[in-house]
Amino acid sequence: MRNLCTCASYSLSRPTLGLSHLHHHNRLELLLPARHSPLHFTSTIVLATPTAAFTHRQSIARASSKLGAAGMSKGSDGASIADSIQQPVGVLFVCWGNICRSPAAEAVFYTILQKRGLLSKFKIDSAGTIDYHEGNPADARMRAAASKRGVQVTSISRPIQPSDFENFDYILAMDKKNKEDILKAYKIWSSRKEFPADAKQKVRMMCSYCKNHNETEVPDPYYGGPAGFEMVLDLLEDACEGFLDAILANPAEQINASTL
Repeated sequence: MRNLCTCASYSLSRPTLGLSHLHHHNRLELLLPARHSPLHFTSTIVLATPTAAFTHRQSIARASSKLGAAGMSKGSDGASIADSIQQPVGVLFVCWGNICRSPAAEAVFYTILQKRGLLSKFKIDSAGTIDYHEGNPADARMRAAASKRGVQVTSISRPIQPSDFENFDYILAMDKKNKEDILKAYKIWSSRKEFPADAKQKVRMMCSYCKNHNETEVPDPYYGGPAGFEMVLDLLEDACEGFLDAILANPAEQINASTL
């Protein structure tokens, strides 16, 4: 199993896990070796209502306003507030195959942290809800689109795993189906081992942190054209900025998960 790393080690590749390794970590039922298969369950979960999403967007706007008044004017990297973060904040971005949206989110967030001088305050990674693309680099179209914006997508696809609920403080899903699959995986894993009390509340929607877009999900651009990849990057840049501002505005307390 790959060791966690801080953002300073962002460019390191992930090792590929074999099927025997999957059996060892009790993940086989979630990672079936069939094409595009793994997380197909019949149960459902209650998703956030538009009112709740709107309330959360208001909370993000207030957090961003508070950040601007409380410390960002003292330095472009927000150091006056970030100094209160004693341990790196773990952030995991998750989509379906971990080759388009989530690796792009990881790279966009890394670039923002780098520009603000906050790499040491966070540890970031990305994963997918399936293992179909495990060991592969991100989609070439996404890498090309991101590169034009000065964002280098270098991560290697891997599936989400039980330890992610222990090693990360935030698990950001790109769409509602991703969130549903993550929570279903958690339900299975939590029946076998004990997780931190707040583990389930770590799962959030990426677009809930957007400040300039009204979309509630980051759409999968895989089967579309170039415009789809550009739209994804627009949403991710907005959401990542909003997420970081929210964390810096109140680093000692997570945003209330009940609003998501």
